[in-house]
Amino acid sequence: MNKQLSVGLAVLALAASLTACGGGTGTSPSPAAPTTTAAESPTATETGTATATESATVDLKTASSSKGEIVVDGKGMSVYYFTKDVKDSGKSNCTGDCLVAWPPVLTTNETPKVEGVTGKVGTIDTPDGKKQVTVEGMPVYLWEKDKAPGDVTGQGVGNVWYLVAPDGKMIK
Repeated sequence: MNKQLSVGLAVLALAASLTACGGGTGTSPSPAAPTTTAAESPTATETGTATATESATVDLKTASSSKGEIVVDGKGMSVYYFTKDVKDSGKSNCTGDCLVAWPPVLTTNETPKVEGVTGKVGTIDTPDGKKQVTVEGMPVYLWEKDKAPGDVTGQGVGNVWYLVAPDGKMIK
């Protein structure tokens, strides 16, 4: 009985997490879902999910994948765009539970270090004062379910998450 309850709760938590960041079938959050602002949300770093990117020597580089040449972080993990972000807005629209599933690619550098990425790379400030890496004015993220370099399991999730090409184009 406890095992069934645990599995049921895990499935429910996953569904809630995906729905909060476009993982459902639609592209809009449920009207019944509470809205959380970035200021109210824990960051991925606070939850311990994005620290690997912060310590990387190179912030972004390129790698071959099953989807072609893509941008990866310094550890080789695939990097994604969120289509609900607005280019050059200076902010991320991924907040709350979304940041747990899709931690931002962070840097400690004023100018992110890149290898092979030809798109324009920069940063935006996160609500907690960290620097999130951008490509072509769009914030970039990792996907919690990508467990090893080369994984691209976040591609197309909720029809709002897509890989980043070295020139900064979105791979659909």
